[in-house]
Amino acid sequence: MAAAAFCSPCSALRPCLTPLCRWRALPRPTSRRAGSVPRSAASDEAAVISGTKLAKQVLKEVQKDVESWISCGNRRPHLTVILVGDNPASHIYVRNKVKAAAAVGISSEVILRPKYISQEELLDMTLKLNKDSAVSGVLVQLPLPDHIDERTVCNAIAPEKDVDGFHIINVGRLCLDQPSVIPATAAAVWEIIKRTGIQTFGKNIVVAGRSKNVGMPISMLLHTDGEHERPGGDATVTIAHRHTPKEQLKIHTQLADIVIVAAGIPKLITTDMVKEGAAVIDVGINHIHDPLTGKTKLVGDVDFEENKPTRKLYFLLLGSSEVPFSDGRVSSSEASGCSGGRRLKRQSHCAGAQL
Repeated sequence: MAAAAFCSPCSALRPCLTPLCRWRALPRPTSRRAGSVPRSAASDEAAVISGTKLAKQVLKEVQKDVESWISCGNRRPHLTVILVGDNPASHIYVRNKVKAAAAVGISSEVILRPKYISQEELLDMTLKLNKDSAVSGVLVQLPLPDHIDERTVCNAIAPEKDVDGFHIINVGRLCLDQPSVIPATAAAVWEIIKRTGIQTFGKNIVVAGRSKNVGMPISMLLHTDGEHERPGGDATVTIAHRHTPKEQLKIHTQLADIVIVAAGIPKLITTDMVKEGAAVIDVGINHIHDPLTGKTKLVGDVDFEENKPTRKLYFLLLGSSEVPFSDGRVSSSEASGCSGGRRLKRQSHCAGAQL
């Protein structure tokens, strides 16, 4: 049944509503210098590309999709989030998702459960939500308590309602270059690359991070064939991780046209590790102690503060709330687009917003 739901991504849409934001291939290189990104000839300094306008643009597009869907006589999309325990970060993530959903006209609810809930109880909840026709998308906020197996819970959510894109069917379809629900951070990285005009065709990309929710889907999207059912980036992708020796990592990053960092290690990438003209996308979120304020602050994985770059670099930051390209904005925007489940789904490029 799940497979049938995916065979025709737009089959459930009424004739009056065109398919919503289909997954699009990245543009092939033009006469402009291949692999280049928008730049200012007047400056040789590194440029930080702000994502605030992009996030607002995505939200507006999703809002229009929702309005069009409802105007055709369809039910308003509804997202149900299950939040287990009292993890402060999880509560913040969920609050941001609910806020983003409301901004685009998607209704939502948060079901709070204590950390001692049994796995059986949680699975029973997901089963009921799967059968509830009023629920368009289901999201179980991770991480879960140690006594609950996250993989089992993720696989219990109906693939067509799997807002996070963590169900084994969605993961498998991603690996087979077929339309699927894609984890939000990977979808956000793709959207950033697409909208900023960064070329990936035939380029070298380093992805520092191998998590199954972030690093792996990013790598899959960028290395696959741009002519497949779910187009990829046609890039040569090198995957590194926290155990890659720093000297080896530096060799790879200095050759890369794009460096995407999602390892969860502060100061993993420094200016001297990146070549001129490269684009750096920081997906990292790290909580560190600030000796100046005595408080905890959020930082990414890239350290360009102590050694500010003077060469032409294009720095896109997703992880830290202190930087303009906040993943909380972009990924939540992506999440808003898929909260409608199979009935209202920005096919292949939406999901939840956690790392």
